[in-house]
Amino acid sequence: MKIKYTAPLRGELSIPGDKSISHRSVMFGALAEGTTEVTNFLTGADCLSTISCFRQMGIEIECTPSAQGAHVLIYGKGLHGLSAPFTTLDAGNSGTTVRLLSGILAGQAFDTVITGDASIQKRPMKRIMTPLTAMGADISSENGNGCAPLSIRGKKLHGTHYASPVASAQVKSCVLLAGLYADGITSVTEPAVSRNHSELMLRYFGADVRTDADEPSLSSAVSNELYGRASSFEPDASASAAQTLKTLNNTKSAAHTGFTASISPEPTLVGQKVRVPGDISSAAYFIAAALLVPGSELLLRNVGINPTRDGMLRVCQAMGADITLLNEDHSGAEPCADLLVRSSHLNAVEIGGNIIPTLIDELPILAVLAAFADGTTVIRDAAELRVKESDRIAVMTENLSRIGCPVEATEDGMIITGGKALHGASIDSYKDHRIAMSFAVAALACSGEMDILDAECVNISYPEFYEDLAKVCR
Repeated sequence: MKIKYTAPLRGELSIPGDKSISHRSVMFGALAEGTTEVTNFLTGADCLSTISCFRQMGIEIECTPSAQGAHVLIYGKGLHGLSAPFTTLDAGNSGTTVRLLSGILAGQAFDTVITGDASIQKRPMKRIMTPLTAMGADISSENGNGCAPLSIRGKKLHGTHYASPVASAQVKSCVLLAGLYADGITSVTEPAVSRNHSELMLRYFGADVRTDADEPSLSSAVSNELYGRASSFEPDASASAAQTLKTLNNTKSAAHTGFTASISPEPTLVGQKVRVPGDISSAAYFIAAALLVPGSELLLRNVGINPTRDGMLRVCQAMGADITLLNEDHSGAEPCADLLVRSSHLNAVEIGGNIIPTLIDELPILAVLAAFADGTTVIRDAAELRVKESDRIAVMTENLSRIGCPVEATEDGMIITGGKALHGASIDSYKDHRIAMSFAVAALACSGEMDILDAECVNISYPEFYEDLAKVCR
């Protein structure tokens, strides 16, 4: 696909529903008693894979698309209401589906096999197999390489405490979901806080979930850094925003060596009404586009601002971005707000440490912002990028080089020297939706035309992306 837009971004846009929350609404609704009604559900391929898997296990799900996001009804059968599928469960390209569903399947009274596409069959699954095995699960990689297909023989599980070596919401959620079927309390400790959608939504559905954030003993400094927020992300001429980011990147609490979430077994989950906020990971591309294109002013409606996901906003603030939060709403399980974004002059920053789990999916588009910012941006502590839908460190380095940006790959990140005039080029997305969308945004600020190979891969998370981009570039 060839892309070239020249006009500033104007008007307003409603971002499609959050992918992570859409997945979980189906999973938890299926395990709840009664009907769960979901609005603004994301109908990307990944979330449809989750619906398909639960339908195969006997859950009736109605999905009605609309211009305001799909309306979904899940007729739950309770914690033990799933039935054995007749065929292998296919998660498509969705790592979330494979990893979270594996936790649920481990405690069932039946056996299953779950797999996905060629990309999923290369992604590491030992990170969930290890804690599940410690809980008594019988789970194995059919090809013996620690990847899908996974064979799971349902077993009675034991409560455990798992110290995860990485901050991963998928690993944490997998273990907590297995904990629903355990014989005692199950807990997970992470080195940093990963996104907490599972904890919030499980509690909303009636589970007994506890986290460090609930405890008054949690270090106030750590609590403020990870859960506090300003209601505006406007440029700070004093450079204090950059200093705040540096502090958050590097702070370690002497009194707190990890962040723990725990769950009690066998709760009675009850169907709920869930309004899915706009996905900040999808909003990130329009935030970046409006910041980069001179004269832009764009309002993004109903975007999720969960503090375990807002690292993109904090980094943009440190770079000098003009972003204002309007109409904040903290009444539901997930906080949301409208984001007003104006074009801004950006400066380089260092991105690493505890902030990485809050923006791991946004690092490709942040790398694009860094390519146009003054100075040298360093991204570190992000080795997780190498095991996403593609090796995003290698792919971003390759494609940034193609458009003329000086960039160096490191083992766990990138060093990007920005401020140079960049040009369009032929970009290989490697069928990774976040790569394709990142370089569609880069095209707005490059001379010439950008040609993105396999551009249709955006259907994984944002089928209307190119249509929405054309709508606001006018």
